[in-house]
Amino acid sequence: MRRMMFVVPLLLAGCSAASSSAPASAPSPSSASAATASASAAASPPPADLTLVFAGDVHFMDRTAKLLKDPATAFGPVAAQLSAADLTIVNLETAITSRGAEEPKTYHFRTTPVAIDALKAAGIDAVSIANNHTLDYGRTGLLDTLDALRSARYPAFGAGANTDEAYRPWLTEVRGVKIAVLGFSQVGELSSSWAPGPDKPGIAMAFDTQRAVAAVTEARRRADLVIVFNHWGDEGNSCPNAAQKTFAAKLSTAGADLIIGAHAHTLQGSGQLGRTFVAYGLGNFLWYGPSKSTETGLLRLTVRDRAVTKREFLPAVVSDTGRPTLLTGAAATRLSQRYAGLSTCAGLT
Repeated sequence: MRRMMFVVPLLLAGCSAASSSAPASAPSPSSASAATASASAAASPPPADLTLVFAGDVHFMDRTAKLLKDPATAFGPVAAQLSAADLTIVNLETAITSRGAEEPKTYHFRTTPVAIDALKAAGIDAVSIANNHTLDYGRTGLLDTLDALRSARYPAFGAGANTDEAYRPWLTEVRGVKIAVLGFSQVGELSSSWAPGPDKPGIAMAFDTQRAVAAVTEARRRADLVIVFNHWGDEGNSCPNAAQKTFAAKLSTAGADLIIGAHAHTLQGSGQLGRTFVAYGLGNFLWYGPSKSTETGLLRLTVRDRAVTKREFLPAVVSDTGRPTLLTGAAATRLSQRYAGLSTCAGLT
C-alpha cells in the first residue's frame, strides 16, 4: 500500500492598490458569505480516489507451507495486482504458533512467523483474524499469533487479548482518508468458547450483534471510510444465508461502507445493499488442498467519498500449488459472468 501525503498550496489572488484615496466600500453580508464559502472550497482538496483490493482465505499448510521456503514469491505473479492497490486485505485463516493443544474440531491450521514475511512481500497490507481457525491451538496459540503480528508490526484485526481489543478497529490513513477496518466471525463452531471476555482472549463474534454494531457505530464516528470483513456463510453454498443477510443489514445501518466476506469455500455475490457495498464471499485464495471450489479472484474497488465508483472482479483459480492463478480468455469471461450472476440470490443490486 502506498500511503501518500499531499500538500495543497493555498493560492491567494494579488490585489492592486486603489487609485482613489477614498476607502473601499465594505462588502455586503451576502457577498462576504459567498467569498468565505469560495475560499473554503478552494482550500479543501477533492475526495481522493482509493483503489482497494480484497481476496479470500489464506493459510500455509501442506502444499502452501512449501511456498514459505521463498516467502518473497509465495503468492506468485498475482502479487503484482495485490501490491498495486492503495490498500489490500485478505483473511488469514491460521494460528501463528508452535505451541498449544488442538481444539476439539476436525481441521487445524497453523504456521510460522515466516507467513507474515510472505504476506508483506505480496503487498497485503492487513489481515482479518476473525475466523474459525485462529484459535485452532487454543488461547495459547491465539496469544502467540498476536505476539507474532505485533513483533512484525503487521496489522491485523478481529481478535484480541480481551473483548475491547477483539472488537477494536484497525485504523489507518491512506491519501488523507481515515479508514477503520473491523472483522467478525459468524461461524457457529466453538463460537461460545472462542468468544473474548474482559480478561479472556478471543475472536470478535457476529453473534454478539449488539457489541458488533456498537463497534461499527463507533468506527463510523472516527473514520471517513468503514470496512467490515466477515467470516460467514454455509460451506459450498454460493448464496448467502439468512443470517448473513440480516447481519449485513445491521452493519449497513450502523454505518459500514464496505462489507467483505469469506469462509464458504466458494464465491458468493456482490453488489449494493442501499449505500453499502457488500461482497458476501471471495472463496479460498491461497489454499492447502481440495475444497468445495477452486474458483477465486481479486475484488478491486475504486472508492471515493464512501462510495464505490468502480468495481472489477479479476477471476482466478486455486492452482495445484495452492497459489491463485489469474484466468485469461474464455475461462476468465465464464467465471466473471458467473460471479456477476451471483448477485441475484444475494439480493444485491
